[in-house]
Amino acid sequence: MLHWLWTLLVGAIIGVIAGAITGRSIPGGWIGNIIAGLVGAWLGQALLSSWGPQLAGMAIIPSILGAVLLVLIVSFILGRTGKSAKA
Repeated sequence: MLHWLWTLLVGAIIGVIAGAITGRSIPGGWIGNIIAGLVGAWLGQALLSSWGPQLAGMAIIPSILGAVLLVLIVSFILGRTGKSAKA
């Protein structure tokens, strides 16, 4: 049980860091940060492998890079959808 809480906390921190690096807010508040952190960690480790320091089973540097990529993709898609809906 404690491992899952630790994983969620680390995922939230990774999501917050990714949002701060990109300067874009993640929809959904803390839940959005947790999801962006966890999915970003999966994406980053799938693309870059597991190297560097690890917390809660997640390699920190690839996880942050994956979360940054995810935030950029999501904000691009949501930005595009919002612009086309106004036109």
